[in-house]
Amino acid sequence: ANMKNRIALTLVTVASVAIVAGCSTVKSATDAVSRKAAVVTGSDVPATGPMSFFITSAGMGNGADLGGLEGADAHCQSLATSADASAGSRTWRAYLSVPGKFGNPGEPGIHARDRIGSGPWYNAKGELIAKSVEDLHNGNSIGKASALDENGMEVNGRGDKPNEHDILTGSRADGTAFAPQTDTTCKAWTSSDEGSAVVGHHDRTGPLSDNWSKSWNFSHQSAGCSQEALVKTGGSGRLYCFAAK
Repeated sequence: ANMKNRIALTLVTVASVAIVAGCSTVKSATDAVSRKAAVVTGSDVPATGPMSFFITSAGMGNGADLGGLEGADAHCQSLATSADASAGSRTWRAYLSVPGKFGNPGEPGIHARDRIGSGPWYNAKGELIAKSVEDLHNGNSIGKASALDENGMEVNGRGDKPNEHDILTGSRADGTAFAPQTDTTCKAWTSSDEGSAVVGHHDRTGPLSDNWSKSWNFSHQSAGCSQEALVKTGGSGRLYCFAAK
């Protein structure tokens, strides 16, 4: 009888160990899936981080003639370096699009969303602006209080004097370029005279409650490409800058 009892006790112990091991395996697998899901959704992105996004503290002074994308990128790089040496060690890009060109063969457009890296991006105070390119174009936290310049200062918006909430983008709401039939980038950011450029409102407000008034990257076109024309519609030639690397 004692032998039977010892055998039975041994079998129960083995079964209990197997169950615990099985539960541990299931838990490990579940944890692994959860971690993978967190990476995919961006839920593990830190709430704070080093500056990787800002609005330029000033335009380049020649209207929408930025010297093309190269000149605009250099402006972002220069301001980032002046504000913070560690930020200057990164690669900065202006959030600007350029339409393609018709022809045989034609040239595809250049899209702002493809120029700025993959995120996440933080303002000069370390606050999270967007977790990813997708989040930037659908769920970002850009607004007057968060879309700061490279020095951590707020940029004038609607109701301030002067109003400078028009930020040059040349982009659609999804961050892509327009069709080439109409000038939306002041001749690929090389004109301070003829043409027009699409702008966004960094303060997410305008004269009407329509969505275009509240868009950070696709609100309306400027009155022209000169410095005076940009000022006329509430801008000063400022840009959004993102750390691409």
